[in-house]
This record gives sequence, C-alpha cells and structure tokens, in this order.
Amino acid sequence: MNFLTPLFLLGALAVAGPILYHLVRRATRERVRFSSLLFLEPSPPRVSQRHRVEHWLLLLLRCLALLVLALGFARPFLPQSPAVDPTANPPRRIVVLLDRSASMRREGLWEDARARVRTLLAQAAPEDQVALVAFDRSVETLLDFRAWNQAAPGERRALAEGRVAGLEPGWAGTQLGRALAFAAELLAEDEPGRAPGPRQIVLVSDLQEGSRLESLQAFEWPRGVELRLEPVAPRTTTNAGLQLLTESADAARAPEAKVRVRVSNAAGSRQERFALTWRRPGATPGAEGAAVGEAVEAYVPPGQTRTLALTRPAGATGDERLVLSGDEDPFDNTIYWIAPVPERPRVLWVGAEPATDPAQPLFFLRRAFAETPRVAVQVETRPPAVPLAAADLAAARLTFVSTLAGNEEALRGTIADGGTVVVLLRGDGAAEGEALGRLAGTPAVPLRESRADRPAHWAEVDFGHPLLAPFADARFSDFSRIRVWRHRELDPAALPGARVLVRLDSGHPLLLELPRGRGRLLVWTSGWHPADSQLALSSKFVPLLWSLLEAAGGTGAFNAQVLVGDPVALPAAQAAGPVRDPGGETVAVTPGQPFRGAVAPGIYAVGSGPGALRLAVNLDPAESRTTPLGADELERLGVPVTRASVASPAPVSPATLLGAEAEGRQQLWRWLVAAALLVLLAETFLAGRAIRPAASSP
Repeated sequence: MNFLTPLFLLGALAVAGPILYHLVRRATRERVRFSSLLFLEPSPPRVSQRHRVEHWLLLLLRCLALLVLALGFARPFLPQSPAVDPTANPPRRIVVLLDRSASMRREGLWEDARARVRTLLAQAAPEDQVALVAFDRSVETLLDFRAWNQAAPGERRALAEGRVAGLEPGWAGTQLGRALAFAAELLAEDEPGRAPGPRQIVLVSDLQEGSRLESLQAFEWPRGVELRLEPVAPRTTTNAGLQLLTESADAARAPEAKVRVRVSNAAGSRQERFALTWRRPGATPGAEGAAVGEAVEAYVPPGQTRTLALTRPAGATGDERLVLSGDEDPFDNTIYWIAPVPERPRVLWVGAEPATDPAQPLFFLRRAFAETPRVAVQVETRPPAVPLAAADLAAARLTFVSTLAGNEEALRGTIADGGTVVVLLRGDGAAEGEALGRLAGTPAVPLRESRADRPAHWAEVDFGHPLLAPFADARFSDFSRIRVWRHRELDPAALPGARVLVRLDSGHPLLLELPRGRGRLLVWTSGWHPADSQLALSSKFVPLLWSLLEAAGGTGAFNAQVLVGDPVALPAAQAAGPVRDPGGETVAVTPGQPFRGAVAPGIYAVGSGPGALRLAVNLDPAESRTTPLGADELERLGVPVTRASVASPAPVSPATLLGAEAEGRQQLWRWLVAAALLVLLAETFLAGRAIRPAASSP
C-alpha cells in the first residue's frame, strides 16, 4: 500500500494524548459533609497504584479513531500497473494558420512568425496530426493531414519546416475570417484514422485591426474546435498608411487634376509629421526614382487621419507614384495612380437617316450617347447600300440597323462572332421580312403594320433579362405610360429560339432577342422616334440604351484602379494579353477569364500597341490598420479562444501522476473516514455508560 500524502501519517502521534489522559489520576471529587471540620487537619487520600489505567476499551477506541483519521488523510491506495501512460497527452489534431498578408512585411514579424511555427512543430508529439495553412486574401494548404500521416514520424517536422522555409509574405489583405472558417471545417471533417484527442487551431499572426472577419458572421463554429492565439509583435509602433480616395470627375481630361488621399497614423505612433512626394520610377524595377515637384507636409497626430487633395506637378508623365516619408514601416507608404483613360466604344448605325433630323431615331441615339468624362461613345454611320467592311463590324461594340439592304450575311457573321446587332423594323413590306429571315437564318418573316385605332402600351417587361434588370426596382419599373403609335406585327414563332423581352398590351412583341452563335440579334418592332412611339421622350430611353451598350460589352468592362488580388475584367481588345507586371515580366492571361495576376502593387501594362492600357494596383487600405485586434472580437463572433495561463504549473513526476490516478479510482479514504465515525460513536456510547454511576451516586 502506498500513500498519496504520506505526511499526514505524522498525525498518528496524536494517540499519545488519550494515553496520557488515562494515566494521569485526578483528585477525587467525592465529598462527605460533617458538622464540624474545625479541629481536623487536611489529609488527601492515599493512592496505592498511582499509574493504573482505567477503562481500557475507551482508550483503545480513542487511539483507533486517531489512527484511522491519520490514515485516511494520508490518502492510501493500492499500486496498479496501468495499460497506458497517464503522463502522455492524448493525440491532438492541430491546424497551424500562418498569416502571410502585407502587414507581416513589417520589420521582424515574418522571422518571428516562422520561428514560432518551428517551435510549434517541435512541440508536436509523434501521435499528433498537424496541418499547415497559409492565408492572406486567399487560403493555401501547405501541408494537409494526409501528407503528414504518410510521412515517417522522424521526417514530419523537416517536411513541414521545408514548406514554410520557401514562403514569403505577400501583398494581399488579411481575410482572417475566411481562413478561420477553412481551418475549422478542415478539423471538423470526419476522416478515417484521425486523432481522437483535442482539435485546435493555432493562429500565428500579427492580429492587426484591419483583419476582415465578415466571413465568421454567418459561420457556425464547430463544437470541440478551439482557437489558440500565437501573436507576433512588431519591433516598431510607428506606422502610417496611404489610401487613394475618389478621383475627380475631370481626371480623365486634366493631367493636373486633384488626387485625394488619406493619411492614417497608428495610435501608438511616435511620429506625427510626414511628407508626401511624387516620384518617378527608378532605373530598376521597384527602385525609387527622382522626385517630381516639391514635397507636401502632412501633420497627422497618433490615432488620427487626414485627407489631402494633391495636384500632380507640372511635367508629370503618368508613371509617377505618391510616396509617404517619415514612417518607420514603408510597406504601405506608396500609392500608384494613373489618370483614368476615357473609354471610346464604337457604335455603328446602318441606315439612310440624317443625323440632324429630329424626326428620325438616329438623332435621339446620338444624344442619348452623350460624352461623359469616362465614356465617349463614337457613333459612326454607314449607308445601307454600301457593303459593310469587316473591320468596321469587328470594331463596333454595338450595331444598329434601320434598313436591311444586302448586308445580312456580313451582319450574321458579326453575330456569330459574339457581336450584338439591333434591328429597327421600319416598314411592313415582304422585302424587309425576307431580309430579316436571312439575317436570322430562318424563312421569310411575315410582317404587318398595326391597324389599331388607339395607341398600344408596354404591358409585359422581362426584368429577369440583363438588359432590363436595372429597371427591376419598383421605382423604375413602370413602363405603362409609354405609348406606341406604330409597330410591326410579327409572330415570335417565325423566329425559332426568340425570347420576347417586351410585349405590348395588344399581345404583339415589341422587343425580341434571338441568340445566334456567340452573339445575339435584337429586333424592335417599333422605332423610338416620335412618329412611332414616345420612348425617346421618356426618362427610360437613355438608361435603356446605356444598358444595351453595357450588355454588349461596350462600357464598364475595365477598371484601371484596383487592389492587390482583385479580379480584373479586361476589355475584349486586350483579353488575350499580354500583361506585364511592374518588374517587366509577362503574366499569363486565361482567355475568357478575369485577370488575377495582380499580386503586387505597381503599374501593369495591359495589351500592346496603340490600344494598350495601364492598370494601377495598390495595397488594401485595411492593411495599414496595424493596431492589435482584441481577442474579444473573435469571441463575440462565436470563436472559443484559449487564453494562456499566468504561471506555468510545476512539473509533476510520472510516479505521482500514476499514484493520483490509482487513488482517484480506489478512494479508500472514504471508507476510512466512515470507520473513524463509527469508532467515535462507539467511544461516545461507552464513555456515557462509564460516567453514569458516578453521576447517579448521592
């Protein structure tokens, strides 16, 4: 038998108390009263056997009670040989999340983060399962559980460290919520052979305030998965960042237009005076060149922001960048800005109408496509009797045809190649019906002029179509007041595959869409000029034509100012590339897919030749918010965060843990305490019987 707390056995020495109590004889308390004691001398009674023990049974019961209590407090147990070692932790399933966002480029952070990961790998037991995941705006699995389990136990640490050794921080923002949800789902997967022990996410990050957590708001955190924070602290507290704000409406026309920027300073910053300077690129990629113009002073107290409107200096060529100086962390101190180039989509009109005649549809179309600072639509006209050139049709984003007269084959080829052709039916003759059939690839389409005595109205509008979707809101969906004086009646069944987008209250279609190849044919059975309808005089006309141009890919396809990692929809003319990054290297472009190669800040060249465009890529402004994020923000979103203890417990020997486990199972002290209570009850009963005769004597 062993004892968990053997020092309590010293309490057995208390048995000396009852023994001494029984050996010490006290003077008798029995008194006999006499009438007079004046002439008698005091004489105490003689004791023949001074140290004789009386009441042996009481003495034994009292000593036994003390011995049993001391034995119980010593926590005895019978040694056993356990099947498993209780000193070993249960196998764990761990996902190490490594932050590689732009804010990790601050001095010392990345080195500390990799050292922290190496320490975590060294602490992993052979039975543990570990996965490595790196994240910024996206999530990348460096080492999954399957690869960890397939590797030999002695090679797992080297394998994981090798995956981290070649990793560097990027320039993208921090999507922390998306990364945590990915890691939690990875741990929640029910895979065969997974570790039955605790499931834990270890986050190695600077935990800056700009980390985005929106993905956790609708995410249900799995039960049993906890988050352990391993923050890395920067060596400096000063950090100021730049953010590009809205651009002037005249920026496309005036090279010296104002550029509005916001300068933010960290709350713990030791600097408050900064300078903004326009600089040309250096001789080598990434190098800082000569300054253009004079520096602009910026006073920003710690924890505050300032907005400044800067003018591009004289002599600027468009390759300049705005640089912030006076900051200790330069990763977010540069803004790349280019003057937005106005889009110039071409619209082709095939018809004989004069452009200056206010009674014709071409007059209203030109005014609907009025030039804006961002878009300058070029409307070009071609007579219907002259064959259309293939180059004109290929360059046009949108083609309107008011007179079909021999160009049907060329227009069919344009539609098949992905173009959009809009036909306005102006007459009801058989020749126009035959021409429409040739254009649509069908037999002649019967056309008939409407004979109604009253005007028709728009009745059914297909707001589910992208062309009419902008009008789906109840504030803009009322087309019932637009009157149609004249229209051509045709049966949609004569155009197989046609979709009626607008139908009149008379039941006849007003606008039909006919897909052909990669393009489409739109047929208006009525014009928009006053002789046919009131559409050109309606407030719906201009947005309808712009929606048609946008649906045809003529505008809104290219944004020249994006953030790192944003997908960029390239214009059709530059969709095949090439794209060159700020270092001059060619970046691959997938045909038909948005460009996703903007992985670093700088100016990207899109396309080549006269139609080449430039793309300015900047850092996510949220990366400049480097104030540490509190753990309560994660807990508020339902993430259980493990907090580190203040003091580490003293190491416990394996023998002590084995004894504690055996004693916890046996719990012999309970029986000993119960036995001590029974002994004390017996002692109380016997003691009462022993003093009862003395108490009853006269």
